[in-house]
Amino acid sequence: MRVETTGTALTGGIGTAGDVGNVYFGPNHPMKPHRLCMTHHLVLSYQLHNKMEVYRPHKAYPVELAQFHSPDYVDFLQRITPNTQDLFANDMVKYNLGGDCPVFENLFEFCQIYAGGTIDAARRLNNKLCDIAINWAGGLHHAKKCEASGFCYINDLVLGILELLKYHARVLYIDIDVHHGDGVEEAFYFTDRVMTVSFHKYGDLFFPGTGDVKDVGEREGKNYAINVPLKDGIDDGSFLRLFKTVIMKVVECYSPGAIVLQCGADSLAGDRLGKFNLSIDGHAACVRFVKQLNLPLLVTGGGGYTKENVARCWTVETGTLLGVELPNEIPENDYIKYFAPDYSLKRPGGHMENLNSKSYLNTIRQQVCENLSAIQHAPGVQMHEVPPDFYIPDIDEDGQNPDERVNRHMQDKQIQRDDEYYDGDHDNDHNMDDA
Repeated sequence: MRVETTGTALTGGIGTAGDVGNVYFGPNHPMKPHRLCMTHHLVLSYQLHNKMEVYRPHKAYPVELAQFHSPDYVDFLQRITPNTQDLFANDMVKYNLGGDCPVFENLFEFCQIYAGGTIDAARRLNNKLCDIAINWAGGLHHAKKCEASGFCYINDLVLGILELLKYHARVLYIDIDVHHGDGVEEAFYFTDRVMTVSFHKYGDLFFPGTGDVKDVGEREGKNYAINVPLKDGIDDGSFLRLFKTVIMKVVECYSPGAIVLQCGADSLAGDRLGKFNLSIDGHAACVRFVKQLNLPLLVTGGGGYTKENVARCWTVETGTLLGVELPNEIPENDYIKYFAPDYSLKRPGGHMENLNSKSYLNTIRQQVCENLSAIQHAPGVQMHEVPPDFYIPDIDEDGQNPDERVNRHMQDKQIQRDDEYYDGDHDNDHNMDDA
């Protein structure tokens, strides 16, 4: 496949929807990876896949996962299965598995795929193969170095940021999930090379219970963790005014070389776990604003527990990143029944009381701006020789046995664009006979 240097690349969310979307966390668990299958088909039904490059990510290798996570934790995730978890009772407690983070079939492969998607997205940005890279299967921001947390096992965001840091002196992480991006913040709490900015519900014992405006980082990372704690019911207008003010100030002070945007859809009105009033248009407006900063951009999914609205949201935001306005009437697709009765793409904001008063939001804004004003200038770093990617080398196609089945990765490499090698108005090869 060709990749245009000004294009958008999608990894994971489309090419592996069947792999990650068929995972089952268990009965009554709010995390439904099936939402990725729904997003996949909705994106296809709007023909958005024809406007970008789509890639199947490699499954992240243990050595790649161990760039952030402890090797013993990665090894445990590799070994644990539903049939063996009773034999590892102590380790289950040690690594915080069970309950919110259950052990299910193909757990490690699930982690490899969504993490591989974010790692590959970062590498495409690093190599200037695209300006925007998307992995809707990623964004699992709660996972810690040595333990699972909040439905998250491997922190793909941290791994993606570590890749970006090979080429960029400063990376900005923005999180619009309703839950605080604690795992990413914790990973970079002591460094000024990553600024984390999280907009989230805070208080009332809401998970994970972190993310006070006073939590700003420590040592070299002091003032490089930005938290915007919000109360129930925030609406589009209030959220967007605060979001734009904070992000503009952050970019002005920090001058990032690349941005990672976590688009958790549980901040939408009507989410099963969320408590905000955001409409899909309001959520997408944040994505549009960040896109307009014209910096290399890695976009991921995240939370979102009313699955039909998650699919709507991420499809709209795929269109937003492509600069495509989508018709509100959802086209026919395999999951059309989930969007009944009106089969509309957009969803309005909610009617929950907005507990975020103007004075409260002004106080938060002023505190955040004060924290940012403590930064004297954008931190510099001496860039060394870029370390190699932990990617397995390409297979030698000439040395392969032609009788052996071509594996999936090789098949994907051989995919051609729809407008190549056929006769038609958009035929790119009509002059080949003249050569």
